[in-house]
Amino acid sequence: MRIAVIGATGLVGNVMLKVLAERSFPISQLYLVASERSVGKEVVFGGIAHKVIGLAQAVSLKPDIAIFSAGGATSKEWAPKFAQAGTTVIDNSSAWRMDPDIKLVVPEINGDKLTKADRIIANPNCSTIQMVLALRDIHRTYGIERLVISTYQSVSGTGADAIAQLEGERNGSKPKMVYPYPIDMNCLPHGGDFDEDGNTTEELKLIHETRKILDDESIQVTATVVRVPVKGGHSESVNIETKKPFELLDVRSMLARTPGVKVQDMPETNTYPMPLYAEGKDEVFVGRIRRDTSRPNAMNMWIVSDNLRKGAATNAVQIAEVVKDLLA
Repeated sequence: MRIAVIGATGLVGNVMLKVLAERSFPISQLYLVASERSVGKEVVFGGIAHKVIGLAQAVSLKPDIAIFSAGGATSKEWAPKFAQAGTTVIDNSSAWRMDPDIKLVVPEINGDKLTKADRIIANPNCSTIQMVLALRDIHRTYGIERLVISTYQSVSGTGADAIAQLEGERNGSKPKMVYPYPIDMNCLPHGGDFDEDGNTTEELKLIHETRKILDDESIQVTATVVRVPVKGGHSESVNIETKKPFELLDVRSMLARTPGVKVQDMPETNTYPMPLYAEGKDEVFVGRIRRDTSRPNAMNMWIVSDNLRKGAATNAVQIAEVVKDLLA
């Protein structure tokens, strides 16, 4: 297939190329696309140096699939142009996620809803992807009434400049300040922009995207997003209240059978998910599964995943694999 990667020189774009190679995605022609300042640069893929091209040229080449990781404004402007040229767009920004006409896809949950006619497909937020994958069968079996979410998100979720801020603070240099405060030796209860009710955009994504992917607007969701001094990997504490009673043994067995989920839950050996060990892996790791005795039909769990892989690049490539089969 003829594949374009938009934002190929960025943090997520680099991981997308890595995942495409690892999963042996069948590529007959690869177009690496970035902003004008990067045009002409060379990026090596599969042992071959590819010159970076601009967006207008990429549209004219009419790739079969364009995977976007270039920010919402770029996606809003250029995704429709690719779609009009017959390209299927998989977009990693927030630009299209809540559009009622655009599907928001985690392949293991709702990839079967995709059709040939879907020209723009939205890739969910990183923290949403890992959580809903763990919640998939719990919701299908017991029905989720309410979620209380606290996230502990790594700086890579903000981008390369945020990693540089963390590393610069640690080595004593004076880095560019991406966050309003130091991030090393600190936690910032602040993800994105605040709205008039005091919620941040990252928190609202968790609320609205979860309902859309699980196809249930009745789920009550509240979230607090915290940025922590971790380079890669997002962690989440999730309290789940279900409509039907459950047995924890059944929940654990269900999670162990969920594609893409790995249960790490042995308190007696201090076995639980941690971002340090999730980095570079595609699985969503789930542990600390226990009953919440303060509420009927409630449980707690701890969910960890590499936000650049399953939280972004891997999920996008998995969508591309579904699209490839549809276009075959």
